[in-house]
Amino acid sequence: MMDNDFNDMVKKLQRKIKTEEEQMYSPIVIKEYRNPTYFGMIESPDAFGHIIGPCGDSMKITLKINKGIIQKALFWTDGCGATLACGNMLMKMIVGKTINHAKTISDEQLLIALNGLPVKHRHCAKLALTTLNESLNKLEESQHKRE
Repeated sequence: MMDNDFNDMVKKLQRKIKTEEEQMYSPIVIKEYRNPTYFGMIESPDAFGHIIGPCGDSMKITLKINKGIIQKALFWTDGCGATLACGNMLMKMIVGKTINHAKTISDEQLLIALNGLPVKHRHCAKLALTTLNESLNKLEESQHKRE
């Protein structure tokens, strides 16, 4: 009898969480953080960035680049669902694109691609872009040192 009560309580809690998520986040954000397709780390990346955001979430981005084109991009975060969604969507936006294009992506463009984020989570987009820019800046620095 207690198992049924517990299972019912868990199901009720899961429904409540799902309802709250759907009220807070766009369907795109929910899809991106529930099924992140670009989550992970590339072994021996050409570019690497790691930033800890003001909220304490950290993000890492690894890139494989060939002739100025981002061939592969993966991110890792210990952050919330919004941070996962931002990281995943940003990777989608840069794979197959030039380094120069990746540098031009703004917080606003990322937020538009996600169909928005609640105000208290908009810093997650900034974290993703700051981490991407750190990885690209480090890549440029290492290339200049080799020249």
